[in-house]
Amino acid sequence: MKHAVSALAICAAFVGSPALAADLPSGKAPPPTYYEPAPIATWTGFYVGLNAGGTFGGSDNINVTTGSLGSGFSPAYGVAGTGTGNGNFGGFIGGGQIGYNYQFSPAVVVGLEADIQGLAGGGGSSSFSNASPGVLTSSHTYTGTVASSQSLEYLGTARARIGYLFTPTFLVYATGGLAFGGTNLSSTFSGTAVNATGAVINSAFGGASSSNTNIGWTVGGGLEWMFARNWSAKVEYLYYDLGLVSIGGPLQLYSERGTGYGASQTRTQFNGHVVRAGLNYHFGSSTPAPVLAKY
Repeated sequence: MKHAVSALAICAAFVGSPALAADLPSGKAPPPTYYEPAPIATWTGFYVGLNAGGTFGGSDNINVTTGSLGSGFSPAYGVAGTGTGNGNFGGFIGGGQIGYNYQFSPAVVVGLEADIQGLAGGGGSSSFSNASPGVLTSSHTYTGTVASSQSLEYLGTARARIGYLFTPTFLVYATGGLAFGGTNLSSTFSGTAVNATGAVINSAFGGASSSNTNIGWTVGGGLEWMFARNWSAKVEYLYYDLGLVSIGGPLQLYSERGTGYGASQTRTQFNGHVVRAGLNYHFGSSTPAPVLAKY
């Protein structure tokens, strides 16, 4: 009987051993929780965007010179009517851009950008008069009145950019390159010459106009902030110069001695400043994070 009880106790110990083992602490730690690393921001890639702002003129002056070409007129009829008007050039500007950046070091970004904008109110007009004594006698006075206008229909650029990253998402850059724009310039002229009694002894009428696409250069700089994974906002300043535009036109001269001909020349510089803000969408503005070992 004594031996039977011992045998039963040994069997019970073996039967209960798995449960006892499960209650014992394990030396193997549970696997760690895996968190996907955040992607690494990069400026490399293509982008497109929109911009809006304002433009104001650099050299707003419009210069007009007129004179007689008719050999049958006395010198009194050939006194030039000249003057300078202010075009008050400026207006709203808005459009779009496309570009490519390459980040070739942790802090340096280079790229190319092209943009085109339309202008609203991008022009001005002026009128002015001048009087000068005749060259035949000091009693003759010649007065000319000029109405002139200039406008810029659109402005585009193709520029290189180079920038420095003060932080991984904040870029300061300089830019420069080609500029082009649709320019309009026109002037109309009317003039009279009077004698000492105030009688009109000569009159002149004429005008000229021109519409062209001018090519020049631009330079500037800006700040750009990548505020989200594929989005950045920028503010930018550009100075552009499309060169000097000059147009000439005929004048018809009338007097008691008959009809003669003259000429006028109108000149102005199409240059100015642009201040604008923009929003860009970047394609592939982040790279995958390094793969971490999983347990």
